[in-house]
Amino acid sequence: MADEDATAIKILGDRSTSDVIVRLRTKDGRDDWFYCHSEILVKHSKYFAERLSDDWPTCQLLDSRNCIEVYFDESDFDHHVNILRLFYAADNLVTDLWQNVKNALGILKVATTLGCAQIISKCVQYLEAVPWEENEEEEVIKSLPSLGSEAIPILARLQPVDPTAVRNVFLSAMHVALSANKRYFDLPTSPDELKTSAQEQVEYMLIEDDDAPLLAADEHVKYEVKKHIVELFTNFEKEMASLLSETDVIEDSESRVLKFLSDLLWLCHILPKMDLLSDFVSKWEEASDYILRIIQDIRFGSAMWETKLKVIEITAKVLEAVGYGNVILSAPRRTHLVKVWLPFMRETKPQLDLQNFHEKLPYEMDNDLFQSIESAIISLVLALPSIDQAEILADWLKTEQARYPDLSEAFEVWCYRSKAAKRRLSLGLNGVSSTSTVSSVGH
Repeated sequence: MADEDATAIKILGDRSTSDVIVRLRTKDGRDDWFYCHSEILVKHSKYFAERLSDDWPTCQLLDSRNCIEVYFDESDFDHHVNILRLFYAADNLVTDLWQNVKNALGILKVATTLGCAQIISKCVQYLEAVPWEENEEEEVIKSLPSLGSEAIPILARLQPVDPTAVRNVFLSAMHVALSANKRYFDLPTSPDELKTSAQEQVEYMLIEDDDAPLLAADEHVKYEVKKHIVELFTNFEKEMASLLSETDVIEDSESRVLKFLSDLLWLCHILPKMDLLSDFVSKWEEASDYILRIIQDIRFGSAMWETKLKVIEITAKVLEAVGYGNVILSAPRRTHLVKVWLPFMRETKPQLDLQNFHEKLPYEMDNDLFQSIESAIISLVLALPSIDQAEILADWLKTEQARYPDLSEAFEVWCYRSKAAKRRLSLGLNGVSSTSTVSSVGH
């Protein structure tokens, strides 16, 4: 207690009681004197304790006092001054000098150089506890390598996370990203912002940019995501059925259906990153007849344009995946996709264009979307058995909307292939006509 009382009455800069001058000097010529007390310097700093010990050569004398010169860069001047002030400060005032992350880092750097164990501990506690702005985080990362092992706790929030923890966060985020469609979330206070954030971060965790993806989708992750896909389609089909219910208001039912469609479209973007797009495509192909039966109901002939457009956008993703071979389906299922969706596309686009011409709706099937659908259907048709191609092309040519989409390219290729196939069948093994072969044997 006596020692604490003696220390308490010491004041930085008090020339009358000082026995040491700390001379802070910079390479640019700055030279500031601070009247200090050896017992305080020794107590708080290994560097000053060593300089004032009997093992150190005799200190320079200045103004009849021992003088310790400290050289540093101009940018660290304030931090050195703050270190001296902290030597004299009561413990409960220590954090008042931190001010911000950058200042605390500067003090920590100087404290490390001067061997100030107590101040290092206080700086580390402060930096470990307070939030960092993005630019401050960069400063922390840049500074820590030179600060020694004492600063390791600051890195805790920046350490790579265990893969199991990443997986748990991802699956929880997937639950939030798709759960806003459940009935218990369907309220005016629905956490749409949280849902949007979850979807953004799920995509970020999967994306490969300058760094590798944060998550590698293992079998456990895929299994859980597949469960989400099945659940989403099940609830979506139930919600679609509510459109035909006389007890529900159509606008309310459509609003809920649109939420499902938005989530289904979002899944189209992220599932390829987990090699799960085939599961989605398979479910969409299976549900196609049911979906079309409802949205083509006579009562929706000139309504639900936003819903129809969303359905077209999702179908475009499915047609592209199958048409370009990214997802493999059997020939009957590929034929089914074309036969189900081609009539809907060719009927809906002119209707939508006409509706937009009269009412200027905010929904339209833009050229990029239309072109992607047309190209995908052409690729799909050309990969089907020739008999299925013939049936699809015959139906397409009979319609008034034969240019929605334009399958002329597929028609031309089919004609060429059909003639070539006929020629091949009429030739023998060595390219000789099978008719000529028979005649030769007869003679």
